[in-house]
Amino acid sequence: MNHPDFFDQVPRIALRDPLLEFLDAFSGGVVEYGYVDAVKLAGHSCPTVAGAYLMTAKALAALYGDAVPERGAVRAEFRDDATDGVTGVIAGVVSLITGARQDDGFKGIAGRFDRRGLLVFGAPIAGEIRFTRLDTGAAVEVAFDPSPVPPDAGMRPLLQRALARDAEPSERAAFGRLWQERVRRILVDARDDPRLVRVSPVPRG
Repeated sequence: MNHPDFFDQVPRIALRDPLLEFLDAFSGGVVEYGYVDAVKLAGHSCPTVAGAYLMTAKALAALYGDAVPERGAVRAEFRDDATDGVTGVIAGVVSLITGARQDDGFKGIAGRFDRRGLLVFGAPIAGEIRFTRLDTGAAVEVAFDPSPVPPDAGMRPLLQRALARDAEPSERAAFGRLWQERVRRILVDARDDPRLVRVSPVPRG
């Protein structure tokens, strides 16, 4: 593959999708998503896409423990509107992995497998995203803070040069390497740093 090697070092997320199983698209309905899938969807690799992937992975782990998460059975509520900042980019990654959609989602078959109404924006929550299991009602809120993994000091001046019309290919390549190195540190070196992704259980009732 022609992507950075670290994309494949990021732990993949395995889920069971009853719709995939029902339609015999994947054996047992088990499907995996990797960071490279999130990059393909977003069209780029950056701290935001990395954060979206990590928040989803950690939220699902908190909600399901050692069990395989069920795709299409989790509601994702965002504090911000879809057009605010990078919320739309993050929501795309969350939707890819969890199957949650707005009203444009799959309508289901005979009342089953409905994916609509599971992606909500402008929710009155404290965290960045709230993930809720539809079967148990268990919920967690998550938030991402990339500041514990700061960019290389040389990246800003290289960005200015890389954007210049007369930039040398070597300058653009050097900027890209530093950019992806920060993403690598977020996803590989610091992925378990509790300051990076905060996971907070939501009290029931």
